[in-house]
Amino acid sequence: MASASNLHSQSARPQVVPQGPYEIPQVIVTRPEVVPAPEVISQTELAMFISLRGRLDQLENQVRQAEQSIRERIEQGALVEEGDHSATLEEHFRRNVSWKEVAIRLAERLKMDGAMYCARVLAATKPTRSISITIS
Repeated sequence: MASASNLHSQSARPQVVPQGPYEIPQVIVTRPEVVPAPEVISQTELAMFISLRGRLDQLENQVRQAEQSIRERIEQGALVEEGDHSATLEEHFRRNVSWKEVAIRLAERLKMDGAMYCARVLAATKPTRSISITIS
């Protein structure tokens, strides 16, 4: 970003404008753009923000507790009342080999078939169970 003195010297450079057989230097001055001062942040606004952040924490805790309660009851076999909304648990099993690319490169460096090596590791890995709750 240019400093104020730099802007002044750049905007006040003489420009040569042809005027018949003579050239007359003219100075073209441009005014800097006026930027309004930002609005003051009041203590009331800051207090409101702190209050809202505290309320958000409370709401997030209430949502976690409600979800946990519904999840536990569904796992215990509770039925969901008929109506517009539903609640189901979805169970997923995943074998997660996050280091697969590194293992393939290492295996290939050791003159092994990297894809085959990772397939054997994946087959020997116990799947991770995850359950997600869907409420609509």
